Amino acid sequence: MQPIDTIDRDIMKKYCLDFTVVNNEAIHELYSLLTLTPSDSSTSLPDILPGQFVQVRVDNAETFLRRPISVNDVDRDNHTLSLLVRNAGEGSRWIMNRRQGDTVNLMLPLGNGFGNIAESDNRPLLVGGGVGIAPMLYLGKCMSLQHRVRPAFLVGARSASDVLQLQSLQQWGDVFVTTEDGTMGEKGLVTASSVWNEEWTTVYCCGPAPMMKAIAQICKKKSLPCKVSLENMMACGLGACLCCVEKTVRGNVCVCTEGPVFDTADLTW
Repeated sequence: MQPIDTIDRDIMKKYCLDFTVVNNEAIHELYSLLTLTPSDSSTSLPDILPGQFVQVRVDNAETFLRRPISVNDVDRDNHTLSLLVRNAGEGSRWIMNRRQGDTVNLMLPLGNGFGNIAESDNRPLLVGGGVGIAPMLYLGKCMSLQHRVRPAFLVGARSASDVLQLQSLQQWGDVFVTTEDGTMGEKGLVTASSVWNEEWTTVYCCGPAPMMKAIAQICKKKSLPCKVSLENMMACGLGACLCCVEKTVRGNVCVCTEGPVFDTADLTW
């Protein structure tokens, strides 16, 4: 695996490739974890940065647009990538219904990732809410393998049954959990977790917009760098349709090309 710090995102090629479903695991009533490999065995898995996403073609008569999904993990040894898919409508349900051996077409890698990890960033906190935990897994894995940094994960969910990929996260870092009903970890929202009493070097976050905005305010008060992965509605994934525009201090930008990862200092939150 090429170190992520040596990959120049601006010159990364974009591909439109067929992938074969290696495995489809229903990890929750609302979530499936798809493991995919290039259908052409002679095709190399493209370089993918933590925080980048794919656009999945949905081959049914009711859905015309591709669906954007964060890259959950990349396994170079097994030549696979994984996608954590939430049941959010007709398009995502079609993706979740793919079975072993089925073919899925992806555009990838898209967007801007979390960027280089500074040597001084030795106590990172990775926060994920719901399906927002997806890009945190791959980011934490790269931090652990390539930088010898063991990150901390802060996972927020409604209840214990909604905590996703706990064992996978524990492989790469220390995991702290908050649940709204108190059935696992601390009771309450991630913003009320006791982990905020500790010292961190950078906060990385993905999840519902209200959660990310609240965390951005916490980081601002603590003078903590904070990077968030936005989940604006997307259609083309290439900056052509302008449906994912976000207001920044530099003006309006397309999240699919300028993001989805932004430093919160660049946002107008």
